[in-house]
Amino acid sequence: MRQFKFVLIVSLIWSFSPNLLAKKHCAPLLEKLHHVQSLQRNGYSVQEGIRLRKREDAARERWWQCEKGSRKKKTKKIKKPTKHKNSNLSKALNNVNGVKNKDVNVVTPFQSSEAIVIKSKYQGDKQQAWLKYYQQPEGCIKPKNLSVFAACIEDKQAQRGNFEQHYKTQ
Repeated sequence: MRQFKFVLIVSLIWSFSPNLLAKKHCAPLLEKLHHVQSLQRNGYSVQEGIRLRKREDAARERWWQCEKGSRKKKTKKIKKPTKHKNSNLSKALNNVNGVKNKDVNVVTPFQSSEAIVIKSKYQGDKQQAWLKYYQQPEGCIKPKNLSVFAACIEDKQAQRGNFEQHYKTQ
């Protein structure tokens, strides 16, 4: 009987331990984190992705602080306007595809269920003739900088123009 009481007391202490109660208290925070992560698995726009990332970081931080048992003091963050070197670049990144109004629905990539079809400029015999005609310069295999890449594109366009003229005469 004495052992039974001891086991009963130990099990009661264990079931009401602060760690176990803290785990139960943190469960809703973990659920919120999982919810945000499930939203991230769906298709979304760039702005929505940034917003979801911030929500995930905040939810993870709240859950982790709860798990550790320590509380962070909430401090107000004052946003200071920052001047970037490339302010035009940041504006361009904010206005994806030139969309300036947030109310406009932005089409998210990879949301289509249709097959992706990639076609080349030429088909059939003309494609085979083009592949025989086109000579890619050695530096264009892996261009090292943007100017080399631009020169490669211009060279390919020039060769394509010459190919069109030669192919029409055949």
